[in-house]
Amino acid sequence: MMFGLNLQNCLEENMTSTSKDYTTYSLDDLKAWDDKICKIAKKYGLDWHEITYETCDYFEMIGHMSYHGMPSHYNHWSFGKSFERTHTMYNMGQSGLPYELIINSNPSIAYLMLQNDFYLQVLIMAHCVGHSDFFKNNRMFNHTDPDNVVARMRNARKRIQNYIEDPLIGPDKVEDFLDNLHAIKYQTNRYNTKRQTREEIKRNHISKFNYYKEKGIILDFDELEKEHTLLEPDHDILSFLSEYGAHKYKDWELDILEIVTQESWYLMPQIQTKILNEGWASFWHYKILHELNLDDDLHIPFLKMHNAVVRPHLGRINPYHVGFYIFQKIEREFGLEKCFEVREIHDDVSAIRLFLDEEDFRELNLFSYTNHKDGSATITEVADQFDWKTIRNDMIRNTGINMIPHIYVDRVESSGKLVLKHEHDGRDLDLDYADNVVSHIKKLWKDDVVLYTMIEDELWEI
Repeated sequence: MMFGLNLQNCLEENMTSTSKDYTTYSLDDLKAWDDKICKIAKKYGLDWHEITYETCDYFEMIGHMSYHGMPSHYNHWSFGKSFERTHTMYNMGQSGLPYELIINSNPSIAYLMLQNDFYLQVLIMAHCVGHSDFFKNNRMFNHTDPDNVVARMRNARKRIQNYIEDPLIGPDKVEDFLDNLHAIKYQTNRYNTKRQTREEIKRNHISKFNYYKEKGIILDFDELEKEHTLLEPDHDILSFLSEYGAHKYKDWELDILEIVTQESWYLMPQIQTKILNEGWASFWHYKILHELNLDDDLHIPFLKMHNAVVRPHLGRINPYHVGFYIFQKIEREFGLEKCFEVREIHDDVSAIRLFLDEEDFRELNLFSYTNHKDGSATITEVADQFDWKTIRNDMIRNTGINMIPHIYVDRVESSGKLVLKHEHDGRDLDLDYADNVVSHIKKLWKDDVVLYTMIEDELWEI
């Protein structure tokens, strides 16, 4: 997951300069404008990681996209597939590219595409300052360890490469194990809550056992003594496998499991704050560039590009549009200080619940709809006094991590069978995908696995 200005539908031919020549520029020119941007940002109280900018061409940008923007990342066929698909779509004119990427690290690393016009590079640098400030100050990112993430990713790549080159392991085993883990990559700790180990849960149960024993009530104590028995449902499947399945894995498998888990935890806040993060960056590039006193040859293209970035999208949510709207509303109604407070403590779901009301849903022209098997769709709710809350709830269900089905471990049976349950929220699972995921989990668990869900209001076993 990376953040960038995805401007595939912008008409750049309408944004060429007419008087001054801004078609050629040097890195010194960018540095001079970056200094101006930073001066204004500091005046407002923004506090960001130092940003290291790297230039790249469009081909290199596709590569950075495929590897989450990381300068070093372990290899896997899925990243190559992503690269080839994006490259092909781009060459066919069916897909655009983000003109920049920035990663949550200290210093932050941002990539500027060489094909960008000069005014766009200036806008992007102001945009990146907003992103880096959000990374550094939003509470959802407190555990991501930006100081060491690049080194951690580099070390992970080296370790996995060593396993690939090990004749006793080899590429096939490593790739197969990564395939299985990637299938459940985000079935992990969603909300950065402290996960209790089995020993901690056991102590709690013993305390409860002794409490009831004093009252003359004897509870079943046998399960507490079984080393690998699950005592309570576990909503973090990756961590569950590390703890309860550790005896099933070789050292190299445990290491790769830890690598994928750590990366998932690192990426999770970006999934949960896409709207606010893009909104904050757009809010600040708009405010900063209006104070740069740009001449018309830069200011007019900037306005056109900004409007293209934050415009609504037909049939889907544009996170730039909604996020920019939220922060403009908060500044207008509560002041700039409140914007900083929201940047610090909220994620997308809480911001939508607290700051978008009936009038906003009408202004944003949001509605709920149902897709049909023949490819058509029917609008089911519009933003009026009766249905706007339904639309808000539908929007929240399709925001961030809520778009990914929530699967958790319910129990481990005495036979060793792993029993999973789907936290059904009214949306049925795609059975083909569910079958494949259960197959991957079975390979990881190395025993039987069953998943229970609801399909058309009936209990379904996979």
